[in-house]
Amino acid sequence: MASILEDGNLRLIYRGAEAEVYLGLWYGRKAIFKYRKPKGYRIKEIDDYIRSRRTIQEARILRDAKNAGIPSPTVYYIDPSEALLVMSYIPGSRLKEYIGSIPIDEAVTLSRRIGYSIAKLHRAGIQHGDPTTSNMILVSDGRIFLVDYGLSQYTVRAEDRAVDLILFERALLSVHYRIYEYCMKAFIEEYRRILGEEYGEVERRMEEIKARGRYISKRLLR
Repeated sequence: MASILEDGNLRLIYRGAEAEVYLGLWYGRKAIFKYRKPKGYRIKEIDDYIRSRRTIQEARILRDAKNAGIPSPTVYYIDPSEALLVMSYIPGSRLKEYIGSIPIDEAVTLSRRIGYSIAKLHRAGIQHGDPTTSNMILVSDGRIFLVDYGLSQYTVRAEDRAVDLILFERALLSVHYRIYEYCMKAFIEEYRRILGEEYGEVERRMEEIKARGRYISKRLLR
């Protein structure tokens, strides 16, 4: 385990398959400490390389997302050899809990702003990889922060962009089905406006991916 994480003031707030996330202080400021755990089933040298590379890439993507104008955590510190990333803590309301508790017109406005942010991210050559409402935080000044870039990658492929859109759509359907139709419409309208002529290929890829999913589901039910 990274030596910094031995600080008794850190509190574990999330344990996933790839990483552990802690809340603590970094030079007096609230911060998130993300530690990619070693995988015992991998050769150590390979595991060290993979964890280091992914940590570096996440830090770079956070920087580039901020440079593209997307509200995102600020990187305070990175230790690739320990697979440790320290970033700013974002205080606010997770959209997963918030968006279902507000009037539909407000939820639609938020969805439109999310569409704007995802399109800007894609135009910057970044796929988020997990753009669900669990990874979006509404802060007091009204900005929506995108967090958890652990699955992000640099790509301009229409299929990768389509996957982001489908993941957001599935999050709306599974958790916010009451407002799904209105919110998804607003999201797509703004996404299309910002992405421009490239949207047509993304839309086509979305339909292809959904069709593949329906085909597989039918085969499994036989």
